[in-house]
Amino acid sequence: MPDPSPSDNSPASILIVDDNPTNRYVLRTTLSRAGHTVVEAEDGTQALTILKSGEPLPEVAVVDVRLPDMTGFDVCERIKADAVTAALPVIHVSASAITATDRTQGLNRGADAYLTEPIAPDELLATVTAALRYARARRRAEHLADRLLHLNEATHLLYSADNATEVARAAAEGAAIVLGTTAVAALISPHGEPASAVRTTTRAEEASLSVEAAAVPPGVEGGEVDVRELPSYHEFGERTGTRLLLIEARPWPGFPAHLIPGGMLAVGIARAKPGRPPVCLAVPAEVVATPDDEQLLTQLAQACALALEALRSYTEEHDLALTLQRSFLPDTLPRSPLAELAVRYLPASEHTEIGGDFYEALPTRGGLLLAVGDVAGHSLDAAMLMGQVRHALRAYAIEEHSPRAILDRIENLLAAVEAQLTLTLCVVLVDSETGLLHVANAGHLPPLLRTPDGSVRFVDEHGPLLGLRLPQPSAVQVAAPPGSVLVMTTDGLIERRHEDLGDSLTRLSAVLGMLPTDVEKVCDGLLAAFPPDGEDDVALMAARVTGFSE
Repeated sequence: MPDPSPSDNSPASILIVDDNPTNRYVLRTTLSRAGHTVVEAEDGTQALTILKSGEPLPEVAVVDVRLPDMTGFDVCERIKADAVTAALPVIHVSASAITATDRTQGLNRGADAYLTEPIAPDELLATVTAALRYARARRRAEHLADRLLHLNEATHLLYSADNATEVARAAAEGAAIVLGTTAVAALISPHGEPASAVRTTTRAEEASLSVEAAAVPPGVEGGEVDVRELPSYHEFGERTGTRLLLIEARPWPGFPAHLIPGGMLAVGIARAKPGRPPVCLAVPAEVVATPDDEQLLTQLAQACALALEALRSYTEEHDLALTLQRSFLPDTLPRSPLAELAVRYLPASEHTEIGGDFYEALPTRGGLLLAVGDVAGHSLDAAMLMGQVRHALRAYAIEEHSPRAILDRIENLLAAVEAQLTLTLCVVLVDSETGLLHVANAGHLPPLLRTPDGSVRFVDEHGPLLGLRLPQPSAVQVAAPPGSVLVMTTDGLIERRHEDLGDSLTRLSAVLGMLPTDVEKVCDGLLAAFPPDGEDDVALMAARVTGFSE
C-alpha cells in the first residue's frame, strides 16, 4: 500500500474528554510529544460547549466512556447528530467498560474506534493517525466533489451567457467560487472587442451559483483587461488546447494587481479553435498549489473557450442571416405626391433567431401601394419565404393587380412552393384618382388611421392569414382626407407576454392621437411609447396622405 501523504501524518488539534486528571495528563503527554495540540474537557457538557464555541474544530475527539454528567456514548451521539461536527472522528477510551458488549455499543452509537485502558502510547498514536488519515481523506474527497459541483454549475452558466461580457462574468465567478479566491477573466468578444470581469471572494464566501445570479453576480466587476496585452500572449502561438502560465501581475496593462497578494498570477489559457484569441483565467499563484487546482483552473478556462466559441459561431450565423434579411427589404422609400412616408425596422435582439417581418412601398400607375407583413416564426426559412413573398408582391403590384388580387396570387404562390409557414399581410393602395384607401388585410394587425380632425380609428375588416388556402374578402375603401396619417405595423411593436393584445391596440390608438402629424415623429413617438423588448422584429410604417391627382 502507498505511504500516507505528509498531510495525513501532520499534527492535529485533538479534544480529550475525561473527568480523571491523571488520565488526561497521560493522554495529553503522549499526544503532545507526537506534535499534536490538545484541548481538554472535564465532562460531556464542557466538551459540547467547546465544539459549539465557533472556534476551529479539533480533528479528533478522545472521549472517556464514564463521565460524571453523561456517558461518552451520549457525547458521541450528540457529536454525530450535529451537521457541523458529524465528520469529527470519536475514539472511546475506558478502563471499566471493556467488555465486547461495551465496545459494540460504543461503535454502534457512532464511535470510530474503541480503546481499553491502559493504552500503549504507540497504539494510541496509531489509532489517532488512522482516524486522521480517514477523516482527512474524506474531507479532501468532499472538497473535491464540492469543487467539481461548482465547476459543473459554472460551466452551465458559461453556456447560458448571452454575450461575451456575461461569459467573462460567469468565468470569473466560477473560478472564484471553485478556487475560493479572487479571479479575473479576460477574452475577446465575437466582434473583436475586449471583455473582462473581476470577482473578489474569500473561501468563507463559497456558495452555490445560479443562473439568476449570473447576470449581475455580487462582487463581480467589469474590467478593462485586454487578453492581447498579456506579456506572454504571443508565446501561446496559434495552437488549441489549454496551458498554465505563472507570470507577474503588474506588467499586464489594466490588470488589477492590487487584488493579487504577492503579485504572482497563475493564468489558465485556452483556445478552442486555431487563430482565435485565447481566453485567460487568472488567479493568485499561491492558490494553485496542487495538480487538482491546476486541472480545475485549466478545465474552467477550456469550458470558457468552448462557450465563447459557441457564442461566436451563433453570432456569425446571426449576423449573416440578418444581413440576408436586410437585403430582402427596400433600400429606400419612394417619393410620391400621394403621401409622405417613414419607416422603422428593428430586428429582434442578437440572441433571437431572425424573423420574417417586412414592408414595401411602391408607386404604381394606380397610386401608391403600401404593405406590411409578417411570416410566422423566427428562422432562416421564415426570412427566405419573406424574400419570396416580397418580390412576388412587387411583381403583382407592377402588373397593376388590386390589393385583393395580390393576396389571392400570393396565396397561390405559397401553395405552389409548398410553403410550410403561414404569414399575415396588409396591403393598402392609395388611389391616385380618388384619394381613397383600398385596404386588403390577410390576418394582419389592423391599420390605424388618424384623420385631420384628430379622430383615430382602426380599419378592422380583414380576412384569414395566408397559407391556409382560404378565400379572402374584397378590399374595403376608406376615405383619407389630405393630412390623414396611416400607421401599419407588425405585432413586435405592441405584443408583449402577459399583456392583452386588445389593451395594447387601445393604447396604440391613444398614443397616435397625441402625436404630431410628421411621419418621422410618428414613428419615433410610437417606438418611445412601445420600446421593443427584443423578442420579435418590428416593422413600422407611417404614411401622411398629402392629396391625389386630379
